[in-house]
Amino acid sequence: MGEDPAKINQLLDFIFSYGPFWVYLVLFVACFVENVFPPFPGDSFIAGAGALVAVARLDLALSLSIVIFGGLASVMLVFAFGKRYGRDFFVRKDYRYFSAADIMKVEKQFNRWGALILVFSRFVVGFRTVLALVAGMSRYDPVKMLVFSTVSYLLFAGLIMYLAMLLVENLELLHTYFKTYNMIAWPILIILLALYIIRKFKSLKKGTR
Repeated sequence: MGEDPAKINQLLDFIFSYGPFWVYLVLFVACFVENVFPPFPGDSFIAGAGALVAVARLDLALSLSIVIFGGLASVMLVFAFGKRYGRDFFVRKDYRYFSAADIMKVEKQFNRWGALILVFSRFVVGFRTVLALVAGMSRYDPVKMLVFSTVSYLLFAGLIMYLAMLLVENLELLHTYFKTYNMIAWPILIILLALYIIRKFKSLKKGTR
C-alpha cells in the first residue's frame, strides 16, 4: 500500500493504449510479484485496475479473477517453499530464538487458528508472505490454505476495487486511506513483535538460570 493509486492508474491507462490484454498481464504480474518480493505495491495496482473498471475500460469479473489468480499463485509458491524447505531447515538449525520447540508451538497454533489467520492474511500489511511461509512450515493442509487464501483475496481485493470504483474521480483520497491504514497497522505489528521478542528473551533468561 505504498504507491499512489492515482499514479498506478495513469500507468495502467497508458498501457491500455496498447490493448487491454497488456493491462491484465501487468495486473497479474504485479499481484504475483508482491508476495515474492515484498513490499511491492500490488494493492495500488488493484486500485488502479478498479478505477479502469469504473470507466468501463476493464471487465470487473475478469480483473478480479486475475488479481486473485496472480496473488494465489505466488502465495501457494511461498507456501510450498516453506513446506518443502522451511520446517526442516529451522528444526535442523534449532536457533536459540526460533528453536525446534518453537516450530512445534507454531504448528499447534496454526492448526488451531489457521482458518481465521488466513482469511485475514491479506489485511495484515507486510506479513502476508511471512504468514504463507509459516503456514508451509507448519505443514498446514494445502487445500485449506488455498480455500482460505482465496476467500481472503476475494474480500480484500474486492474491497480495494470497490473503493477505487467509488473514488475514481479522487484516487488521491484512496491513497490517504492507504497511508492511514499503514499508520495504524504497522505500529500494532511492531508492538506485537517487540512483545514476542521480550517474552522470548525472558524465557531464555530463565532457562539459563
